[in-house]
Amino acid sequence: MREVSAGGLVVDNPVSPRRAVLIAHRLRGGRLAWTLPKGHVEKGESHEQTAVREVREETGLTARVLAPLGVTDYWFVADSRRIHKWVHHYVLVEAAGELSTEDAEVEQVSWFDLNELSGRLRHRDERRLVAALPDALAGTVGGAAG
Repeated sequence: MREVSAGGLVVDNPVSPRRAVLIAHRLRGGRLAWTLPKGHVEKGESHEQTAVREVREETGLTARVLAPLGVTDYWFVADSRRIHKWVHHYVLVEAAGELSTEDAEVEQVSWFDLNELSGRLRHRDERRLVAALPDALAGTVGGAAG
């Protein structure tokens, strides 16, 4: 079985970002696991539309897509089925809103300095994506896609 999700890294400035938003889920042992916001692509949605919707739902922020950041994939088992999941990640810039934990799946939402992200992110693939941020932004017009 295959699943497709989308989400991304929300930054505070399209040209020279200093901060980004992460969300946290509570693990079974009680520890927080910090990740990038993401979720399932709904029927009729593009990956970019899903990223914007999931960011709004999971962080409270309205954001716009600046550039692709990369795709990750992994396998997991749910309901005795082996699932191959693909996640399309984007760089987004904050446009409006305030951080919120109204989404039941999200324990905490916070801004972090970019240099803190690698030490916070639970998943190696997401740490790799954050390291690719300068290259992703370099491909945008004036640092930001229109």
